[in-house]
Amino acid sequence: MKAQRSTFRKIDITRAVQAVAAGGVTVGRVEIENGKIVVVSAEETATSSTNPLDNWLKSNARN
Repeated sequence: MKAQRSTFRKIDITRAVQAVAAGGVTVGRVEIENGKIVVVSAEETATSSTNPLDNWLKSNARN
């Protein structure tokens, strides 16, 4: 099978990241989903990476 051609270019991703950064949001990562560019903030990335086990371990840690 042939690879499907992208509907956007590298400059489009660069512009999207620069626009988000100009808005005062720290960029965490960029995802490409079904032909659209998704920019995820760093704050959202940090909070979504924790799971219930991590939260429990932090709250029950012995010093």
